[in-house]
Amino acid sequence: MRRNIGLLSLTFVAISGMLGSGWLFAPLLAAQAAGPSALVAWVIGGIAMMLLAATFAEIATILPIAGGIGRVPHFSHGSVVSMTMGWTAWVGYNTTATIEVEAVLRYPKGLAPWLYSGEQLSAAGLVVACLLLMMFTVLNAFGVKFFARLNTALTWVKILVPIVLAGVVLTSEFRFGNFTDYGGFAPEGIKGILSAISTGGVIFALIGFRHVIDLAGEARNPKINVPLALVFSLIVCLLVYGGLQLAFLGALSENQLAHGWGALHFTGDLGPMAALATAVGALWIVSILDTSARISSFASGLVSVGSNARLGLAMAQNGLFPKFMETLSERGVPLFALVVNFFVAAIFFIALPFDEVLALNTSSIVLSFVVGPIAVLAFRRLLPDKPRAFVLPAAPVTGCLAFIVASLIIYWAGWHTMIHLGICLALGLALMLYRSTRGGFDSLDWREALWLPPYLGGLVLLSYLGSFGGGADVIPVGPDIGAVAFLATGVYVLANKLSLHKDKFELYMSEETEEEIEEYGAMGDWPLDKPDFKP
Repeated sequence: MRRNIGLLSLTFVAISGMLGSGWLFAPLLAAQAAGPSALVAWVIGGIAMMLLAATFAEIATILPIAGGIGRVPHFSHGSVVSMTMGWTAWVGYNTTATIEVEAVLRYPKGLAPWLYSGEQLSAAGLVVACLLLMMFTVLNAFGVKFFARLNTALTWVKILVPIVLAGVVLTSEFRFGNFTDYGGFAPEGIKGILSAISTGGVIFALIGFRHVIDLAGEARNPKINVPLALVFSLIVCLLVYGGLQLAFLGALSENQLAHGWGALHFTGDLGPMAALATAVGALWIVSILDTSARISSFASGLVSVGSNARLGLAMAQNGLFPKFMETLSERGVPLFALVVNFFVAAIFFIALPFDEVLALNTSSIVLSFVVGPIAVLAFRRLLPDKPRAFVLPAAPVTGCLAFIVASLIIYWAGWHTMIHLGICLALGLALMLYRSTRGGFDSLDWREALWLPPYLGGLVLLSYLGSFGGGADVIPVGPDIGAVAFLATGVYVLANKLSLHKDKFELYMSEETEEEIEEYGAMGDWPLDKPDFKP
């Protein structure tokens, strides 16, 4: 691998992941769920993501490795945890590529109706979707330097167009009464705000920061640039989304809100922001939204495919995927992982309806984030003297809060989404058990994963009893948050007690060093501190 990604390119990788196909529709989805209090949802969602990103920021200063989401837990809690979390993230990343490819195709739907049969891709549409997915794969195969430069150029467009759009709408029409009339500032109360965070597009929009973690192994000066890229990208995207949401809320007319926030509806492939721009007479910006929308989805798909290749590499190193997926091309790209991911993402087009893919995406990726808060404390014990460019303040408390936040996001996704996540985990478990028949059941780190059954089982039970996403509505909003927080706190304490022993950790680190010698070369710029090596 080659360290060719600087701070700007790394920051833009995360921004590209966050400003994807959703920015034209996220203001509508959040407003439908929470009304004007959607602004609060963005603030809470931003704080939640910043907490999670902060845990990974400290980890990245000591373990800046490729495929970090799936690889980091291998060194804190062993093979079973890393396989489980890496598997869910890998499935989620593949669905992201599917979502962004279909988003590219949905925008020109009116010009090419043959792409769709009803709301699903037609046979011809499936062929075009697979060709576009193949294009993402080929572009990533040219190497991380080419990929980073292309993404940076595309991301400038993705940042500027939403900012201009929000500014135009804000300065053309703004009704302050929208924030107090029609049910008040929070017509659906706290439940509406929480729904906006989970299913209203807030979390889906902001989880793109994860790509920085997965590409840390190819970043220049990762111990400084990775934490900075995480913070800068989240701040920029929160400002963009906040501006779009504010503009959307203030520009709505009385007729559009006549039936309440939940009944908001807009027609047209370019979504509500284009409709509002048209209503205020800004037709000139509407004309560029079509191109901008395709660029946004194209760049996000490009980033997700590249990031997932590193995760596939990490899963092969963890032992869940075949060893051939570790192979790097002459350009330092995990080429076989790219190819395997292409076929898996293509299968999603055929096997699942689009709404099922969306449901699986957020919950599977967010589940993998819970390793950050517990790994921070594990590495404080395993690497106490390791210099850290960024130190998580009050790590035991902050880590616990981040773990609770991740657990709440999974819970808020709802019972129906939890069913999809359960199926995903069952498939991963089956693959893990098959792997154990080849390498030996005892070769896996089961002790360190003893916190997973009560955690996952507790979330499933609470999700069924809760009121989100088809739950039984036995536990009302408020007490359910306390129940999830209580479960998460207990599991957080247990998980930190079950981290790897020092001898197993040192064994895994020595294996990682050997793999880095192969990946970066004997005199290469390794992610980890170089041991004594004599060529």
